[in-house]
Amino acid sequence: MTVYKSPTCGCCSAWIDHVQKAGFTVDVHDMGDLGPVKERLGVPYAKGSCHTAEVGGYVIEGHVPVADIKRLLEEKPDARGLVLPGMPLGSPGMEVPDGRQQPYTVELVHHDGTIEPFAQH
Repeated sequence: MTVYKSPTCGCCSAWIDHVQKAGFTVDVHDMGDLGPVKERLGVPYAKGSCHTAEVGGYVIEGHVPVADIKRLLEEKPDARGLVLPGMPLGSPGMEVPDGRQQPYTVELVHHDGTIEPFAQH
């Protein structure tokens, strides 16, 4: 997995720890401007987050749980990848000590840019 992130983002580092603990090898690229990466990989406008990853030919945008990534890689849909817009409280890398979690939806992005729900958390 290749991850592009801001050099100062602590939650991105926590998400990287999450995927590494699940067995992914991660190549990290610290960048000041992630816009060109998001554009190259086809992350839809307004669906961005604080880091972008590539794995198995798919884009993974934001704090997507590793279980969803593994499901994506197992099912191999004809799609660009997964997005989790924003930084939902309680998502991997965004955990808080009291365990609170906002409900959130990981979305599947098709090649034509359309989006559908992939997983609810």
